[in-house]
Amino acid sequence: MTSKTTPCASSIIGLARGSLQQSMSWYASSRRHWNYPPNAQLQSAVKDDLRTLKDAVEKLEQKVIKISAFGLVSRGKSTVISALLGEDVLKTGAINGVTKWPKSIRWQRQGGKVEIEFIDTPGLDEIDGEVRANMAREVCQQSDLILFVVAGDITRTEYFALLELRRSNKPLLLVFNKVDLYPDMDIKSIYRQLQQLSDETKKPLLTPDEVVMVAAQPQPIPVRVELPDGRVTQEWEDLPPQIDSLKEKILTILNREGKALLALNALNQAEFAQQNIANKTVELRAKEAEQLIWNYAKYKALIVAVNPIIFLDLIIGAIADLTMIRSLARLYGLPITSHEARKLWQTIIKSLGTLLVGEIATMMVFSIAKTSTAISSLWENPMGFTTFATAALAQGSIAGYGSYIVGKSAQIYLQNGCTWGNFGTSAVIKEIINQVPSESIIARLRTEINT
Repeated sequence: MTSKTTPCASSIIGLARGSLQQSMSWYASSRRHWNYPPNAQLQSAVKDDLRTLKDAVEKLEQKVIKISAFGLVSRGKSTVISALLGEDVLKTGAINGVTKWPKSIRWQRQGGKVEIEFIDTPGLDEIDGEVRANMAREVCQQSDLILFVVAGDITRTEYFALLELRRSNKPLLLVFNKVDLYPDMDIKSIYRQLQQLSDETKKPLLTPDEVVMVAAQPQPIPVRVELPDGRVTQEWEDLPPQIDSLKEKILTILNREGKALLALNALNQAEFAQQNIANKTVELRAKEAEQLIWNYAKYKALIVAVNPIIFLDLIIGAIADLTMIRSLARLYGLPITSHEARKLWQTIIKSLGTLLVGEIATMMVFSIAKTSTAISSLWENPMGFTTFATAALAQGSIAGYGSYIVGKSAQIYLQNGCTWGNFGTSAVIKEIINQVPSESIIARLRTEINT
């Protein structure tokens, strides 16, 4: 079997490695908080996230593709994995819930450049739902490719489980097992059923190419046996698994985009860890951030109020806001350059829209009033001082309020955008997805991630 390899596999690994190394060197360094004293509570809170970040770096170097099997009980998840491996390595049975905890099995395919680790999970609809749900999310986060195993009609429980797995932005194959029991079922009818469910909930799920039909453990068939003494009896004969279509699909995916899968999952883990670090940092540095924003708001208000030169107020205000954003980033220890601070400021200005346009217009009116008063000479017209002071107070108050609003908005943007930059994990994830071929299983993530 031959398969076209993703032409930019080496560059994809290089991009991911560079981004992860940059993230690791930044977040693992005690210097990222600049001159702010270390916070023992914060260091303890992000300890596990730093470990996750380190694991993401190691994952890229280990070259192990993790494929997890999800589904409801009695759908044959364990049997599917055993059939793919060619040996009965997982316990199965007629009783629901034979698999109580996730189980991993390594498989080194002959001539393969990456090792495969299959992960068998408990049924998603078993008891201890919350514990199992948390376990499923953890396994999903580690997985590079997901197999969702169904058998027969797809229930709403399975559909909503599929929706939840889709939110992880991981490549997914729907494995229709026990197809030997449903001779009238085919890929088109399954897809029509999925389409009907999608139309009802307005959540498209899969393409026909992502549905695979298998019979991991076909039902035995009766065989007529003629004995030497002339008697005729009947025996049951086990049939070999009908698993080749799934095995070929997986190998095609790995040959074509295995390195891209590795890179994306490592980057997703890193992005998840960095987001956790940002959330905890913003929460634990809340008081310091509030004081910093108020200080900048007061200084900006004072400087703008006493400045008599028209339009210089706007320049001073913009510089103060940009400096405040950089100072917030330094307080949080989040990576942001001057260029990114400027882009963030522009984004905030656009998002706040009417409020800041009104601030700028009002500041210009008061700035003109101040400048006119200064030109007419305060000494020749003592009443001019009152006019100047009134305009200065109003303009300073507006400028300070605007700065406070920008600072509070910057907190949210910094918290949600801690993976920015040309080499940030978010940017590299999008770049990799945009590089993969249109026939790639990763390609469908373009729309999901860009929306």
